[in-house]
Amino acid sequence: MGGDLYVSATADEMRGPEALATPRATEKAPDPYGDRALLTPAMTNGYDAVSDEERNRLRRYLEAVVETRSAPVHTAVAFNAVYFGYNLEGDGYGGSPLCLDDFPVITFGESAPVLPVGAMVCVATGSDPLYAEIVYREGAHPEMGALGDVPAWVSGAPPGAEGPGDPGDGVAPQRRELLVPDLHAFGPALSLSSAQLLRLRTRRRWINEDGHVVVDVCYPSPEVARRDDLTAYAEHLLTTARGQLLSPYVPVSLASLVGGTHNDLRAGLLGLLDTVGGVLRTTATLRTWGEYAMTRASLADCWRDTGPLGGQDLTSLAAAIERAAIPTRRRYGLAAPVSVYTAIGPRLRGYLGATEILRGVGYAAAVCRANVALADVVQGDSEQGLFENGSRITLDDSFEGGGVWRSHHPGGAEEPGDPLVPAGRGWTSTMPEQPEPGQGPEAKLDPVDLPLPDHASLGTSDLLRSDAQEIVWRAPLRLHQLIGGWFPLHLHVIQEFRSLLRMPPTVHLELSHEGRALTEQEAFQSVTVELGSDTARLDGITWPRDFFPGLLLDLRYLRGGSAIRMSTTPLDAWVRVGDRETGHCYDPRVLTREDAPGSDRRQDSAIGLSCRQLVMRTVRRCGLLTLDGHALMDRSVLPSAVYGRRPHPRQVISLELALTDLLAERLLESAVGSRDAWGQPHFPPREGQRPIPLIGYRPARRVIRPWGGTGSVGEALRAIQFVPGHLRRLRPGCSPSDVQRAAFREHCRRLGKADGWELPYGYTFVTEHTRGG
Repeated sequence: MGGDLYVSATADEMRGPEALATPRATEKAPDPYGDRALLTPAMTNGYDAVSDEERNRLRRYLEAVVETRSAPVHTAVAFNAVYFGYNLEGDGYGGSPLCLDDFPVITFGESAPVLPVGAMVCVATGSDPLYAEIVYREGAHPEMGALGDVPAWVSGAPPGAEGPGDPGDGVAPQRRELLVPDLHAFGPALSLSSAQLLRLRTRRRWINEDGHVVVDVCYPSPEVARRDDLTAYAEHLLTTARGQLLSPYVPVSLASLVGGTHNDLRAGLLGLLDTVGGVLRTTATLRTWGEYAMTRASLADCWRDTGPLGGQDLTSLAAAIERAAIPTRRRYGLAAPVSVYTAIGPRLRGYLGATEILRGVGYAAAVCRANVALADVVQGDSEQGLFENGSRITLDDSFEGGGVWRSHHPGGAEEPGDPLVPAGRGWTSTMPEQPEPGQGPEAKLDPVDLPLPDHASLGTSDLLRSDAQEIVWRAPLRLHQLIGGWFPLHLHVIQEFRSLLRMPPTVHLELSHEGRALTEQEAFQSVTVELGSDTARLDGITWPRDFFPGLLLDLRYLRGGSAIRMSTTPLDAWVRVGDRETGHCYDPRVLTREDAPGSDRRQDSAIGLSCRQLVMRTVRRCGLLTLDGHALMDRSVLPSAVYGRRPHPRQVISLELALTDLLAERLLESAVGSRDAWGQPHFPPREGQRPIPLIGYRPARRVIRPWGGTGSVGEALRAIQFVPGHLRRLRPGCSPSDVQRAAFREHCRRLGKADGWELPYGYTFVTEHTRGG
């Protein structure tokens, strides 16, 4: 249950079936393959950019998905349902476009690649394939006790930790994980019978006795291991499952959705995940624990249930955790504090009659319900986790064992904080003592420690087409490439060059920049090809004077040739972003980061900048990036980010004056975020986390002049809604026309697929069009 944690609850929703029960919707839910697509281009910009009408249609479908499925629905699983077309009438993904042969294979008890929640997999069985969707995952540390007792150092430990205070070598960490597959996600036709599953569980060779898979996950780096669930799943779809992500058989392809808004597949995918997560968190019929959503009705049914793991057992669990750290005998002068760490998953297995309930996806449901119940008890019966008996109960680790809760006595001496934000105090307690403030390095949020986006993933290239004739890809121009006169090659082009009998030492680069006249030296260049072990690029490029960091470039290579065509794409209208005016498509995140004051094509330095420029540069370079290029920074760390760890008071005053002016001129804006237990800032603020003031860089965007005209087009564009091409289910007995079959083949070609793609049986293709205007 990794990633950021939140619980959607209100004060009147604390324990009890009456508070949890809500009426169930009776209106038929929309269909992803229906007349109107559930995913729209606006959703690629995140939840806040979506209209209420589009949110409500998506909400009705996702509510039905959560009610239909037996396991809590993770945001990634909810995305799968709407993107790949989960059928609510029993077939699941049985009629979806997913190619089963492309699923990664996992083997029980062996090493496995990173498999986030939402991944479609094939479980090795030695006979019949076992296709499944991973709907839940948690840590399965070997030192976890049978009744949920956890050594302190395990709670909150980083992946790869080898003992108390020993984080391991940190190069390629490994972690044992328990994966809960939904073995019936692909409908009855692709599911094993009950007898077959019973034999597999009994043998315990391919799945364990509960129908789960335990694997040792190998992370390529500590940075990958620290990714949250949704970022990890986005990377999985863009790499391992890229073929299914860009399939033309999905209800609406991501490539079509981002084509109507921006040209970044990664940003568009993260925007869709944000939209789906926002809908799950804001619907009145659902509760969420982390990224997992459950119906309030199912929680109410659990509280009413008098059987195993029902309301009585949940009440008993909460009471046991509350009393866990209280000494059984009181002695005079006994003052040593006691901390007890309890993992929910193993603890639930100790309840009488729980074995059958915890099989299959029932385990995920039971763990999430237990965590929600504990959260309600802590919120309703304590003061920030401190109970009347002197115990302090807090969530310490949200991933290991389904969630590790810390019971500490006496708890009154500890500094209060949000009890539902994973604090990792177990691991921290085994680390060497840190210096007191003022005697060593300052707090976590110094500028060098701000959680900046991975620069390797900022502005990465996207493959648009790769067939027998050509390779087409798109990537933004980076500042260091502009300064150095080079540009990276796509992996497919590198493989093509290396397969040639005689690799060309130079390549003819044909550059076009629509709306601008280029010199002959700029338009036609002979550049060097470098295919070293660490670099693969075109070197010696003369960039036009008005090229800038973040400018999106489309590149086309004809197989077997020695020429590459590079071009820019015009916008519908000129815009102003920060201090730059442009009429061409750009990556807003790269532009914010690398076009800050002090950056130009000769150097990148803060020397000689004024206080105003230093503030603007620091916010843009050190702030947290949003999908559309906004940068938000913790206001308290601005002085140390600009001048170092111990700025002079005069420098602090100068910066505050400059910041006041920038805020007054609305070049920067004030915002409110939150800080989690590890010191990482978030925006928008997460429920249950401590609020902090932020400085926000909001790039000013305004129409300067449209291409080929003089009037403003803003109002006209807002009145038109773009609808991408998509599949639609046909009524029984109907068939698509030849025109629609041809339109679908053309749609496949635009997505980079080869000829031969035909409409699936029972579907037609709706060509892209606009509404309104």
